[in-house]
Amino acid sequence: MAEGLVLERLRITQGDTEMVAVDASVAPGEILTVMGPSGSGKSTLLAALTGTLAPAFTLGGRILLDGRDITALPPEARRTGILFQDELLFPHLSVGGNLAFGLPPALKGRAARRARIETALAEIGMAGFAPRDPATLSGGQKARVALMRSLLAEPRALLLDEPFSRLDAGLRGQIRTLVFERAQSQGLPVLLVTHDAADAEAAGGRVILLGRRDD
Repeated sequence: MAEGLVLERLRITQGDTEMVAVDASVAPGEILTVMGPSGSGKSTLLAALTGTLAPAFTLGGRILLDGRDITALPPEARRTGILFQDELLFPHLSVGGNLAFGLPPALKGRAARRARIETALAEIGMAGFAPRDPATLSGGQKARVALMRSLLAEPRALLLDEPFSRLDAGLRGQIRTLVFERAQSQGLPVLLVTHDAADAEAAGGRVILLGRRDD
């Protein structure tokens, strides 16, 4: 079984217009960066990978994850994690509640789930933060919680939709390093979408350029 994320002759069209054409593989622990101007199809590509592509688009080719064809699977069955520009923490849940949302159903028992949450918070330097309201967190703390929530779901690939773009310069480098190191330590193939050349340089992997300017 081939491990990692494979985009096999992936083509996304809208009517007669080809929006995205990608043929690439991302090995476990590797980071593939996709760059391009606004409207070049980066968000459309991510939608195809997460299973949320709008009906107006047609998808050709295959998406393979650890040898499994996930092209036609619903989002919840794909085992792809994603981080966005905004942390999208649930405001009505505590920090611990947000992390609990990411826990796999197979982890049973309140005590076991609480222990996993406390361990996860300690791993990102936020031990004891479980009862906190997300609104009281700093930008960097929110980013850490969002990352850990995604990882707790045990994804087999991690998609990054410009998750560092709203952080200030000093914090950006810190969180970027955290995300890359955590993904690589868990052997996750990573696909990073970004406008920022510094993100691509920090990722250190291959770069795909998308050039179209109209979605």
